[in-house]
Amino acid sequence: MSGSNTGEARIWVDADACPGPIAEILFRAAQRCKVHLHLVANKGLRPPESPYIHTQRVEKGFDVVDDIIAQGAGPGDLVVTADIPLAARVVDKGAWGLNPRGELYTKANIQARLSLRNMLYELRESGVQTGGPAPLHQRDRNAFAAQLDRFLNGRMEEE
Repeated sequence: MSGSNTGEARIWVDADACPGPIAEILFRAAQRCKVHLHLVANKGLRPPESPYIHTQRVEKGFDVVDDIIAQGAGPGDLVVTADIPLAARVVDKGAWGLNPRGELYTKANIQARLSLRNMLYELRESGVQTGGPAPLHQRDRNAFAAQLDRFLNGRMEEE
């Protein structure tokens, strides 16, 4: 399975939770590589004007954004999300999942990540404080940009 710089593969973004610096990297990449970037959110978005950047605003509701992305993403596409259940859905369809911190979700690692996520969810539900995500650092942006570059240059591989 590989990404493509031919314009065939698309990038889908869970835009409600996408950090601004990551969105900026994606905007520049879409324009530079002429790859279609689909931002899906339940809030208004204001990306730069480009024939390669598309927005879709959906109604608020549980998993509405996730459902649109999971339905639209196909084999070889890249889905940018920190939502591990969404990543599992798209990986199952043959797409790649990429966390805004640069962690690639693949068929080889998604079940372990989903199990860990579920365990932490259960701990939080039982009242255990598990803490929130750490702030996005420059090393996270660099890791994301490196994985995005691999995708855009058709060099994605199962890890």
